Amino acid sequence: MPLSPPAIHLPSANVPVLLSVPHAGRDYPQWLVALSKGGERALHTLEDPRVDELAGRAIGAGIGAVVAKAPRAAIDCNRAEDEIDPTVVRTGPVASLSPRARGGLGIVPGRTAHGPLWRQPIPRQELEERLDQVHRPYHRAIEEQLGLLLDRFGCALLLDCHSMPSPESGPSVIIGDRYGQSASPWVTSEAVKIVTSMGFRAGVNQPFAGGHIVQRHGAPHTGVHAIQIEMDRRLYLAADNSSAGKDFARCARLIEQLALRLGQHLLDRRFAQAAE
Repeated sequence: MPLSPPAIHLPSANVPVLLSVPHAGRDYPQWLVALSKGGERALHTLEDPRVDELAGRAIGAGIGAVVAKAPRAAIDCNRAEDEIDPTVVRTGPVASLSPRARGGLGIVPGRTAHGPLWRQPIPRQELEERLDQVHRPYHRAIEEQLGLLLDRFGCALLLDCHSMPSPESGPSVIIGDRYGQSASPWVTSEAVKIVTSMGFRAGVNQPFAGGHIVQRHGAPHTGVHAIQIEMDRRLYLAADNSSAGKDFARCARLIEQLALRLGQHLLDRRFAQAAE
């Protein structure tokens, strides 16, 4: 049984913004559960719980989106294809491991905070099948939708949506732009203003500067910006860390407002430059 392909929501709003939700997928085939040492419960710990639902308000307002349906445990769309942990995928010699793969969070995650995840490594061919079913279509859809936005508006913005464990202190929403590589500084600055204006504490690039998705698709010099949004799960989940909390709607509105207001800022700036 193949993994579920990503869902693609076509835009109807008049702003050049696309959402990405790579880690909220929860279509768990039984064969994947059988490979897990801890069963489905262990696999769920890798999710960004219900972030796809948080994005639902923006999608309902006409913002386009690419949303993973397959679980992160099977294939992580926020990792590069060569971020392979050889203890998880049987492959040839690896010249060097990325820090994420070394820590057990490569393109197929190998462990959680509770220990190793899988009963045995998978063959390289199995990885290729997962890439073909999920990872490559996910990034192809992002590329296609950003290209259409760029053609239509002359600019585009990708908002990559995630959640993070509750920090002991510090900001509750982190904006990541790869230290200015995936988005122009003014885009990040406007995002911080929006987050703050809606009553959230905002941080930039610490401890999350953005992963493969914004790194791959953000190209500010071409007019395509990409930022990662990390939201404290305590903001929108109940105490059980799975059901919706009392501020769920407020957090969904934050994603919607980031999309709509940043999109309008992009257009205003584009028109101002064209008028000079």
